[in-house]
Amino acid sequence: MTNAEYDVIALDVDGTLLNSKKQITPAVRESLLKAQNQGKKVIIASGRHQIGLRDISTTLQLDRFGGCLMAFNGGRIEDAATGEVFYSAHFPREFIKPVCDTVKNTNLTVVTFKDDLVIMNDAVNNHSFIESKILGLDYIQVDNFVEYVDFNINKLLLVGESSVLDEYQNVLRQEYEGCFDVFKSCPILLEVMPHGINKGTCMQIVLDHMGLSRDRLIACGDSYNDISMISYAGLGVCMGNGEEDVKQIADVIADTNNNDGIAKIVHKYMLHGR
Repeated sequence: MTNAEYDVIALDVDGTLLNSKKQITPAVRESLLKAQNQGKKVIIASGRHQIGLRDISTTLQLDRFGGCLMAFNGGRIEDAATGEVFYSAHFPREFIKPVCDTVKNTNLTVVTFKDDLVIMNDAVNNHSFIESKILGLDYIQVDNFVEYVDFNINKLLLVGESSVLDEYQNVLRQEYEGCFDVFKSCPILLEVMPHGINKGTCMQIVLDHMGLSRDRLIACGDSYNDISMISYAGLGVCMGNGEEDVKQIADVIADTNNNDGIAKIVHKYMLHGR
């Protein structure tokens, strides 16, 4: 495809849009604002809770330009201009107990969310509180996580050491294939999602809402939970700092998130080098 044919860009957040200091650099912000001023659209596609996308949306003026926010890997999708949540997928409650039972003899922390509160089980490791810190949300630890979570949730999150998560990712996939999906969003976070809910499958919902097509989409990411949308897009981009497995399936390898990689992609493929 020619550069002129890309009119929407989907951006992962951590490791992609944000640099290692969790900032949108001036060059990245300016490139995305310029693209939107020319009629291009921006989709934020993250594993984060929606609250963790609010400041990003404001910085990039997505409400003004009609962008969309995909939280929970696409499990909750919001129109930034209207605030309408036009899609929400719930994790099947009958599998909360099996997941918790599977990891009960480990120090993996099981996490979910209720409104603006982080809910955690009582297992603690060096990474347990990362979601609360990143999102700036209060948390509670509960003795009986399964009993406490009697409300609809979009996902479960397992937090812990990478090697332990790798082990239990394999266990959960083997035991519950077709019941729910399991994939990493970063080395210390294992996403436990409703079956079939990921950034790739949910991207079509967003594009339909926006009246756009996948062949005109650029999707940028760095980790395993980005593979589905990178594979789906007309142009799939992996960051230079991304996982090697993700680079293998991408059409283009961008510069790193610490070197304005997104700005360079926007200028090359959406702004025609300007």
